[in-house]
Amino acid sequence: MDRRASAAHQSPGSRVALVPAARLQGWVERFAASHGPVDEDLDDDGVLLRAADGAIARLKAPWPADGRPGRGANEVDRLASLSNQERGLGLLLVRKGGYAIAAASGATILSSKSGNRFLEAKATAEHAARIFNDHRIEYIVPGGDRVLVEQVLAQPLLRALSGRTRLAFLDVQAPKTAVLAKAAADACAVRVTVTDPPG
Repeated sequence: MDRRASAAHQSPGSRVALVPAARLQGWVERFAASHGPVDEDLDDDGVLLRAADGAIARLKAPWPADGRPGRGANEVDRLASLSNQERGLGLLLVRKGGYAIAAASGATILSSKSGNRFLEAKATAEHAARIFNDHRIEYIVPGGDRVLVEQVLAQPLLRALSGRTRLAFLDVQAPKTAVLAKAAADACAVRVTVTDPPG
């Protein structure tokens, strides 16, 4: 079971896993093997799995369908197909200790820039604009320090991207080139929230 996840924003008795789309079917099979037969429903946030013992798993795609729904025989297959699509991502990971910026197609980094200290917001925005403007950016993937990320995105150079959908905020402690590949993979993963059975 892929358990790369932050413990933040979880309720007691629940945990979050970031599961690559290619492994989602296997994850669901292991969930059913551990908790009993599963009923599958749609909910506002994605797919809801209710197991026989009362355990619940909420599966959420990393991005909206935006007119490109996934294909498959059931909701889990369709969600995995949607999550496996190549989408244009702009990663903006910022902390006082540094920054890492990348354009990605799905989990593949196309171009990047990083530094071991945080520049002023305008300078960081200049780097981001230079990288993002050369690639198709459909979604912004923010991470690191929320306040600093907002300051960078508020710069006039990035105004053209202000209307882009932001994906889930990534918990990144040390933005640098070495973390960009994992950040891109995490941005493309299915977010699974598991709530343990009562009692």
